Amino acid sequence: MSYTKFLLVVLACFAGINTLFSQSEFEGLGETSFAINTDISSNYKVNFAVRSRYYLYQDDDFNFENRQLDFVHFSTLNLDYNHSISLGVQYRIRESIDGDSNELRLTQQFNYTKKQEATRFGHRVRFEQRILEDLTILRSRYRFALDFPLNGEKLDIGEAYFVGAMEALLSNSKNEKPELDHRTTAHIGWLVSKTLKLQFGTEYRFEAFNLNTEQKLFFLTSAVLKI
Repeated sequence: MSYTKFLLVVLACFAGINTLFSQSEFEGLGETSFAINTDISSNYKVNFAVRSRYYLYQDDDFNFENRQLDFVHFSTLNLDYNHSISLGVQYRIRESIDGDSNELRLTQQFNYTKKQEATRFGHRVRFEQRILEDLTILRSRYRFALDFPLNGEKLDIGEAYFVGAMEALLSNSKNEKPELDHRTTAHIGWLVSKTLKLQFGTEYRFEAFNLNTEQKLFFLTSAVLKI
C-alpha cells in the first residue's frame, strides 16, 4: 500500500476518534444490513437489501433499543463503463417498533465513477421523495466517495479494502424550513469470496446543522452477496 493511501486511512480514523471524544452529548446507533446483488444482463442489475437500525447510546446512557427496519430495492442501468442511473423504492417500518411514522421512499439516482490506478472515485446524485403519514419530504443528496485495496493494486479474494465518503443533503417540506445535513463515512471491507463481501465501519452525521444541530455516530456492519 502506498504512503498516500496509508495516510488517508490514518487521517480518516483519527478524525472519527477525535470527533467522538470531543462531543459531550450525542446519540450512538448501530445499523446491520444484508444485501443481494444480481446481474440481469450485461448492463442491468438489481439489488435487494434488509437493514435494521437500533440505538446503542442515548440520553447519556448506554442501552439497546430497536428503532426501525428497512426493506430496499434498487434497479440500475449502466449507460457506459463510468455512468449509471438507478431507480429505488424503500419501505421503513417504525410505527410498530418505536411509535414513529412508517415511510415509503422513492429514489432516482445518477452515478459517475472514475478509476485512477488502484483508486476508484465516485460521484453520486440522488433525489428522494420521503412519504410519511403526515408529511412528504423532498430530499436532494450529493456524495463523493473513494475506495481502494489495502494490499497492492488489485483486490484479491481474502484481502481488505477501504471505502470513504462524504455526503451533503438538503431536505424540503411544506410548512417546514429547509434542513441541511452532512455525513462522513469510513468502511473497512473484506472480499471473502467471489460472491461475498463483509464491511465494518462508522458514519458521523450532522443533522439539520443550519437549524438545531443533532449529531449521531453510527456503527455499521454489512454483508453483500452476489448471485
